[in-house]
Amino acid sequence: MSTEVRVPTLGESVTEATIGQWFKKVGDAVSADEPIVELETDKVTIEVPAPVSGTLEAISVNEGDTVEVGALIAAIAAGSAGAKAAETPKEEPKAEAPKAEAPKPANAPAPATKTEMPPAPSAAKLMAERDVEPSSVEGSGKRGQVLKEDVLKALDNTGEAKPAAAPAPAQTRAPSKQEDGAREERVKMTRLRQTIAKRLKDAQSTAAMLTTFNEVDMKPVMDLRNSYKELFEKKHGVKLGFMGFFTKAVVHALKEIPAVNAEIDGTDIIYKNFAHIGVAVGTEKGLVVPVVRDADQMTIAEIEKEISRLGKAARDGQLSMADMQGGTFTISNGGVYGSLMSTPILNAPQSGILGMHKIQDRPVVVGGQIVVRPMMYLALSYDHRIVDGKEAVTFLVRVKESLEDPQRLVLDL
Repeated sequence: MSTEVRVPTLGESVTEATIGQWFKKVGDAVSADEPIVELETDKVTIEVPAPVSGTLEAISVNEGDTVEVGALIAAIAAGSAGAKAAETPKEEPKAEAPKAEAPKPANAPAPATKTEMPPAPSAAKLMAERDVEPSSVEGSGKRGQVLKEDVLKALDNTGEAKPAAAPAPAQTRAPSKQEDGAREERVKMTRLRQTIAKRLKDAQSTAAMLTTFNEVDMKPVMDLRNSYKELFEKKHGVKLGFMGFFTKAVVHALKEIPAVNAEIDGTDIIYKNFAHIGVAVGTEKGLVVPVVRDADQMTIAEIEKEISRLGKAARDGQLSMADMQGGTFTISNGGVYGSLMSTPILNAPQSGILGMHKIQDRPVVVGGQIVVRPMMYLALSYDHRIVDGKEAVTFLVRVKESLEDPQRLVLDL
């Protein structure tokens, strides 16, 4: 008896994924809950575990293929099928799957068995665009749900051409010279990288983005950190970094300037009476922004623990959809890579993002004297449609004041 492996629910608004990597091949033994395939969505990478122990009997899709939620991707034979499973051709199980049945004529009657499951969002959109009658499409998804591939199959049967593939960055480059082409390497962008590219360009196209700058003397925070970092780590089990101070400084400033913590929805402004702070984390597959939820209600120790957890999960590819959703403001630390100054791009639909940079000793004037201090440039990019220049500058000044006088964070000033 075989157990089907299907694409699981991937989270809010996510309807499809790309097959990233198969960890097993046909004929391999698998244990229940053992990861067998990696799925890349436009937000996170997810490992799909085996639902039962047995032998991987069939693989229905290849690495790089796009699959819908609920699509059949593999089958597992219960128990140890041994060599028999290993000898089974990859195409044979796929041919026996419901999706590979002989095409039905365009005028074939609607299937006798109806389903109450609504079509997948992508399928419904395609049917509306191509004027396809839902009753003429037979669903192959769970409980008979109509998937995008079912609509495409129905269009093929009627002789209509397939719609264009999923949007990808436009290819406008001129052909390379023959001697250069042989030394080039073309690699398909991952779904995550495509989404990063699209979201960043959308943010530039939609928001009236502007950046204001300031600098902060990091000596007070560094002195406080050096005085208590060993005691802090011993008590809380996590290192005392700078992100805890910056996050607290940001949430204090957000309370005074709520427009920076708001977003535009049509002709409305939605003010958030909470602070979910996104923390940009660089990974091998691209930049992700996990969210510290209710940071305004957390202590510095709690913030540091959560950032540590999210950072490790991001680097290990273990972030959940819940970890990535709902941010109201973002902090990006380019200083860890040596950046001295930058203009960060908004994480839409948020209205503000704070860029941290490298701490560098510079001569500054303090009390009429030139002294050397560890200075950091700060950059606040904001949506000028909702945040006025005065509000943006005031917000950044409040962040600076809190960091240069950390007692403000303790006293809530």
